[in-house]
Amino acid sequence: MGNHPAEVLREALALPVEARSALIDSLIDSLDATVDQGATEAWKREIELRLKQIDDGTVELISWSAARRRLRDQLER
Repeated sequence: MGNHPAEVLREALALPVEARSALIDSLIDSLDATVDQGATEAWKREIELRLKQIDDGTVELISWSAARRRLRDQLER
């Protein structure tokens, strides 16, 4: 791959889906210079809370298309 970001992007986009996914993971990991020691445990608690809310029926689940529509509406404001 070349050194120019646009060239790197063009070549990366030509990769198979699995390779692009692995590349994304590697790039995101490279941004995490400092590790928040409590983050993993905090995310675990948050996930458990949200799963409980789903199981208890205390939250309304929506489809991905509805969520995407809401996000687009918010971004257009």
